[in-house]
Parts: sequence; C-alpha cells; structure tokens
Amino acid sequence: MIERINFWGLHGAWHTLAVVVTYAALPLCALVLLVRLYLRIRLWWQVGRPEPRWDHINMRVQRLLKYAIAQVKVWRQAYPGLMHFGLAWGFFVFFLGTALATIDADIVKFLRGPLYLGYKLLLDVFTVIFLVGFVLAGYRRFVQRPERLTLTSPFALALGLIFLIVFTGLATESLRLASVALQPELQPGWRPALGWITPAGWLLAQLWLALGLTVPALTQIHLATWLVHAGLVAIFLVTLPTSALVHVITSPLNVFFSQLDRPDGRLAPAFQRDGLAGVATLRDFTWKQLMDADACTECGRCQDVCPAHASGQPLSPKKVILGIKNALTTCRAVLRGRNGNGQGEWPPFTGAVVEDAAAWACTTCRACVAECPVLIEHVDAIVDLRRCLLAQQRADGQLTTSLSNLRRYGNSFGKSDKQRAKWTTGLDFKLKDIRKQPAKLLWFVGDYASYSPALTEITQATARVFQRAGLDVGLLYDAERNAGNDLRRVGEEGLFELLGQKNLAALEKCQFEQIVTTDPHSYNTLKNEYAWNGQSVPVYHYAETLDQALRGGQLSPLRKLDTVATYHDPCYLGRYNGVYDAPRRVLAALGCRLVEMPRHRDRALCCGAGGGRIWMEEKNVKERPSENRVREAAQLAGVQVFVVACPKDLTMFRDAVKTAGLEGRLVVRDLIELVDEATRPLEPAPAVNAGAGAP
Repeated sequence: MIERINFWGLHGAWHTLAVVVTYAALPLCALVLLVRLYLRIRLWWQVGRPEPRWDHINMRVQRLLKYAIAQVKVWRQAYPGLMHFGLAWGFFVFFLGTALATIDADIVKFLRGPLYLGYKLLLDVFTVIFLVGFVLAGYRRFVQRPERLTLTSPFALALGLIFLIVFTGLATESLRLASVALQPELQPGWRPALGWITPAGWLLAQLWLALGLTVPALTQIHLATWLVHAGLVAIFLVTLPTSALVHVITSPLNVFFSQLDRPDGRLAPAFQRDGLAGVATLRDFTWKQLMDADACTECGRCQDVCPAHASGQPLSPKKVILGIKNALTTCRAVLRGRNGNGQGEWPPFTGAVVEDAAAWACTTCRACVAECPVLIEHVDAIVDLRRCLLAQQRADGQLTTSLSNLRRYGNSFGKSDKQRAKWTTGLDFKLKDIRKQPAKLLWFVGDYASYSPALTEITQATARVFQRAGLDVGLLYDAERNAGNDLRRVGEEGLFELLGQKNLAALEKCQFEQIVTTDPHSYNTLKNEYAWNGQSVPVYHYAETLDQALRGGQLSPLRKLDTVATYHDPCYLGRYNGVYDAPRRVLAALGCRLVEMPRHRDRALCCGAGGGRIWMEEKNVKERPSENRVREAAQLAGVQVFVVACPKDLTMFRDAVKTAGLEGRLVVRDLIELVDEATRPLEPAPAVNAGAGAP
C-alpha cells in the first residue's frame, strides 16, 4: 500500500520529515479512519432494529473466505471478474506488503535472501495485475459505460486515487532501483538480476537511467515521490469511510453477517410498529438491512438480472438499496433532533424514497440476491416495503380483488371450495380422500392446477402418471386452501397465517408420509414456511417424485420421445430451493435432447408471475418477462418444445407465445405432459383379417 523508505540515506530535516510522516502522520490518519468508520457503522445500531446474526461462526468464516476473499460470485462474469480481481487483489497485496515491510523494519527483520526476493517479485507482479485491472475498469466505466453502473464522479475520483497510490509506489521503487544500479557498492555480494526480481520497477527505472539522472537527483526525486505517495495514502485513509470505496470494509462484514438461520425460501416475520406492519421509515429496517445498504458496491448486477427492470417497470433493486444508503447518510440530523422519549421525527421512506410502483413491480424471483457478489438481501427489504403499503391500503384494484377472494374463498379465483376437486370428475379412477383414508403421498394440488380450466388436462395427466407409477396418493379435496406463498410476498402476513392455520388443521387430521405438489410456490411455503408443530414433513415437487419413480423402476417409459427441448427453471423450485437436476434427469429418461438456454439454472429469467404479480395490473411494460423468455428459447437451434414445471409458468408462457408471434415455432408443454406421453400404454395393433382378399 505504501512503499517504505530507507531513512539511513537521509539527513537533517529530510530525515525528520520522513520519520514524522511514517510514525506520526500516517498512524494519525489511520486513527481518523477508525473513528470515522466507527461513527458510520454505529448508525446501523442507532437506527436499525435488533436482529441476531452472531450464530454459526464457523460457517460465517467459510462464507467470508468464499465470497469476500475468493470472490466466487464476482467471477460469475468474466470481464468484471478479471477487472475486480486486478483491483482488489492488487490493493490487498500492497496492504499486506506494507504490513510485512513494517514488521521487518520495526519489529523483526525476516525479509532476507530468497524470501526477500520472492516478496519483491510478488509485489511487482501484483502491481502489473492492478494496472491491468485499472485499465479494464477505466475502459468499462468511461468507454463501455453500461447502464447498470453508477457513473458518477466519486467513483472516478476513487479509482484515480488508488491508481495514483499504486503508480507512485511503483515510481518510488523504480527510483530506488535506478539508484542501486548506479551504486552497486552499496550492496556488496548482491548482484541479482533486477529485471526478473522487480520487472515492472526495473523497466520504469530504465527511464530514469536514460535521462542521465545522478544519484543525488534520484535521491531527491525518490523522497519527493515517496512523500506524494504517503500523502495520497493519508487522503485515502481519511476519506475512505465516506468514499465510494468504503465497500472494501463493509462488504466483507456483510458477507460475514449474511443470512444463515433460515432457508432462502422463508421470509422473516412481519415487523409492526404502532400497529403498522412493515417498513414505513428508515428506523423500521433491521441493522443488517442498513449494513446491506452500506455494503453495496453499486455494480448493478442485481439490476441487470431483474425481470421487472428489463420490462420497463420503475424497479431497480440497486436503487432500492442505494435509497436506504442515502437515507442512512442523512439521518444524523434526525438523531440529533430526538425528543425526550428517544423518538425522532423520521421522514417517510416507503412511497417517498422508494415509490409504490417500484415496490409492487418486484416478482420476488430472487435473481438479484443470487447475483449479488456481497450477498445483499434485496427481496426481504422489498417485501417489508410492501407490508407497509398493504397496511395503508396502497395496492391496485386487481390485487385487492384477489386478496378479497383469498380471504373469502381460500383461493384467488373466487370460486367455491366445493369446486376445487372438480377436475377429478374427468378421471376413470378415484383418488383417495386423505381425510378418510390414509395414503403415503398427500398431493397438495394448488389453486391454478385445481381451478384454471386451461390446466385441467395437465392436472388429470399428473393423476394418471401417479397411478401408473403405483403411487399411493390422496387429496384434501375441499379442505385445501391456498398455501400462501405469494400472499406473504405481497405483504399480507395476517391472511397467510390464517390460511396456513386452516391447511395445517386439515393436514393434522390426515395420515400420510410425504407431500407432493405440482406448484413450486406451494412447494416452497409448505417446505420452508409452515411450522408443522415442530415436526419435519418431507415435501417434494412432482419433478422430484417422478425422478425417483423413473430411477427406481416404478415408472418406465414405453416409448422414447424424439424431442429437442429446452427447460425453464421455475424461480421457487430453482433459486429458492436448489432443485435443478431432477427435472433434467426426467427429460433425459424420456429420451429428450435438452438444449440449455443461455440463462438457466440459478440465472433463469423469471416468468413475471411471482410475488403476486400474476394478481396485479400490467402498466407501461416494454416487453413482458415471459415474452423475453420465449424469444430467448425460440433462438435456440432445433428447439421446438419449451418445457415448464409450474402451473403459473404454463399459463404465462403459453400466452407469451401467442403475443410474441411464435405460434407454430415453439410449443410450451408441462413436464408431466411429456411423461404422460412417454408412459401411456401402447395401443394394441389392429387385428389382421386372415380371410381378407380371399375368393
């Protein structure tokens, strides 16, 4: 970070100045850094609500090594990954090199012989690596200028500052090498090949030698350059807590304190203050959510993968987090103005810093969280905003109607619970009523698979495949209610708890070993958010059940499907619960050739229906996420079938194929349709009339 200087070659005032800078000025700047950091970090606890994040220390250290040191998520994108590696690791090695040099100079001298040569070579190599990263960063920020980046002057100044620190450090070293080259007698017995020990420094030293500078001139320039270098480091230390580079400290902290105590698919309980749920003002966030804001690197990766932002909606996950960060920066005046009760006049946050339309645009697909290199939890914050908006009755009419239906009927379609199992009337066999007969599998069908006329054949096909596999399946029939996954994510915590209690009350009266569902949204909530009275109940998506049946021999394809297909990963099956391989194994077992879309597995684009968006109005949309997705699939060579494993996906994508003008080019099929086709009993060959054609 700062190249140390040889005090023994200095005399008088110059020696005194060097000593003062090294042992007084720079330590004082470091102290200022610590104080300013403390004052900034203290705001998290002064403003934010308590939240326990000190559990599982071993796992937290592992995450720190993986995401903050190895930076595995940064490398998910090659160009930014290489750029950030050069900048971050170059600067980290400089810092480490300074620490080692200080220990060697002031405590224990250990940098000698081969160790010293290796030390110098390492610093020189990482100088080059840093400079490469700097060039890449400059090109990206000032030439490419991607829309997702924060292109403001503070970033340019911060980037310029660290470049000057590194370059002046390199210049200082090169001046020392030039002086050594002119005075080999100063180090008798040491004749190293300076060109390979410090290649970058030695190359720059050739410039000073070519200029014909004398040793006294080199010494003076060396000292002046070192003082500039030290001054830049001092500026860096003092300004770091308020600069664009503060994330070098806050981001590792955020990784260390990231979420561990609950599954990805489980939301934190709703917070209430004065009877109002969710986040109304900045103080309603937890201290960890405020830390998220200070840890943001403003890279914009979350914005890049956000389906709502891509469709033209006013949501940018990055801007939501930066809104928290900016509000936190300006909240000291509120803290100073507290009254005797310790309560300040906090300005509104929801609807002011983040507008209503932005909060409602979120599909809760979790792509932003999956992509964030510092593990910021965007979705939790957005759901907290929605809870407040819903408590204040600030939702569109279509969503309000759906919530009324859910409250009255237990489903968003507004239909009687007596019609929930109407689809079973088309079957030539009877499914068990699990309330009356025990079964191994309880099939939680879900609203769309139960009520949507467009999905009746799909649901019936699922029942037929289950029967062919010999699965012992039962239904709740009219006792089933909406599982509540999307209810929670639109902010309706109370209704979620009510429907959850009704479902649990019905389930507790039944005898079963496992739950299977065709709906990833129901799957997520049943698996991660239901209390089950402390008992663990295995919950499976039907793709997992079919995969087990095919691999176990209970279900066998009777024909191979000569189909070239692509598969869409549902958000609540993939990103939320990590189920990626089971549906792909099913397709392989059926004889399908799978062609992956560019965005697949945890990078799959959301269909746009999640987070209750399927219940909301669409306004000012450039291109729906579902249309974007089917166009992506249609560009794959040879692919004719777009396979889904979610009732909402089937609804959204079949509509998108029509609106995108892709009818005849792409067919959207549910995974169960392919399994039904491949396992359907073969039709008997028509009998041959032996006497036909006889005279």
